[in-house]
Amino acid sequence: MHEILRNLENGAIVLDLGSGGSGSVDPESYAGVRVIRLDYEFPKEPCGPGFVQGDGARLPFPDGLFAAVIANHSLEHIDDLASALAEIGRVLQTNGNLYVSVPDASTFTDRIYQWIFHGGGHVNGFRSADELESRIAAATGLKPVGRRLLHASLIFLGRHRYQRPPRKVRLFGNGNLRFIAWLTYALRRVDRVFGTRTSVYGWAFYFGNVREEIDTVPWTNVCVQCGGGHSAASLEANQRVGRTIPGVRSYDCPVCGCWNLFTEDQY
Repeated sequence: MHEILRNLENGAIVLDLGSGGSGSVDPESYAGVRVIRLDYEFPKEPCGPGFVQGDGARLPFPDGLFAAVIANHSLEHIDDLASALAEIGRVLQTNGNLYVSVPDASTFTDRIYQWIFHGGGHVNGFRSADELESRIAAATGLKPVGRRLLHASLIFLGRHRYQRPPRKVRLFGNGNLRFIAWLTYALRRVDRVFGTRTSVYGWAFYFGNVREEIDTVPWTNVCVQCGGGHSAASLEANQRVGRTIPGVRSYDCPVCGCWNLFTEDQY
């Protein structure tokens, strides 16, 4: 989403749709941009200013208010998807931008997530990137300008995320981050050898008038603790990559410092 946010004009207003409490966008990272966060449920934790409780299918905003809409892992949770997409098109400016990320319901990762969390609140199962991209473009009137495959870090298995982890997490090293790091590494290696998609999570889509060229190369290095994705090239250029055992390299996440196992990106 950063390709959109860092190119917005001063004073631009951004809608973080389905934000939860903390949101997907850090306003302090983008000077001059105002972020409004909207979610159907009021968060239990303090959410600070700029939060609006509302329905994504009936947005409480005037036409053309937003320079950009960020729907980061939210469309899979909205019951009336058709109305939500129409509403996104309504509240966006004519030359606005839209970022959408969703899980691929056919992947190994998403099936684990839904098994552990009894569906995890997903009411829409997306299985075709082409079909979803076409549907969003038709409903919003926005032109697709980029797409990226998203790799998983299995962050939802981490014990650190819960006061009382779900019992099924015990089957995955009881949520130990080192175990999860080795598991994600093994899945990426299996995909590399056999051409499978066990380490894939979903897709990210870009629509509208994005001023920056979209980097469509999938990043396989996604932190098991914070979920931050990083290109292999940037990790090596910033000297974050070291040797763990012969033939296996690791890196410390630039965002949170967590230890992860490293793999090259596939171009």
